[in-house]
Amino acid sequence: MKIAAVLLVFLTAAQLVPAAAGVHQPLAIASLVVSIALLAMLFTGKNPQPALQPAVAEAVKPVPAAIPQNQAQAEVVTLLGIFQEKGRFIDFLMEDITPYSDADVGGVARAVHQGCKAALSEHFHIEPISTEGEGATITVPAGYSADEFRLVGNLSGEAPFTGKIVHKGWKTTSVKLPRVLKTDRLPAIAPAQVEVN
Repeated sequence: MKIAAVLLVFLTAAQLVPAAAGVHQPLAIASLVVSIALLAMLFTGKNPQPALQPAVAEAVKPVPAAIPQNQAQAEVVTLLGIFQEKGRFIDFLMEDITPYSDADVGGVARAVHQGCKAALSEHFHIEPISTEGEGATITVPAGYSADEFRLVGNLSGEAPFTGKIVHKGWKTTSVKLPRVLKTDRLPAIAPAQVEVN
């Protein structure tokens, strides 16, 4: 389109040359002014408005659901609530245990362990990363997942690496936590219980 505008300017200017005296000079001058204005608009980016196109119906797009600002935090608090409900985990951690004997703490720890293990088994499928026992020699292959293997000791060269299992590691293959629907505030871990007289 810019080339056409430049060509129009030259043709109009050619009409003003005395050799073309048979052409009406005012019409040629007006044509030249319009051509120069069109050329200026094209090169400055101020193009004339395009002709209106017929409206095309677009499919209605669903509005994306707003992600609650503290959804993840609310779900973490809900998980703490599950451990509190099943194993009194928060009660145990928030209690000052220094005045109690080791035997007393051990008895409570056994109950907390059993309840929290039941909650963990109910909501997570957890399995060891290494099926070999601690102290066994294994080979970590090339391309290993850095979140599944932490290599310690004298590292040199490239994988595969051979070493002894210090800790077998754990991974989760599935999670079944309840969804938190209302997240305008963080939920309570456990409600305060009030016995009314």
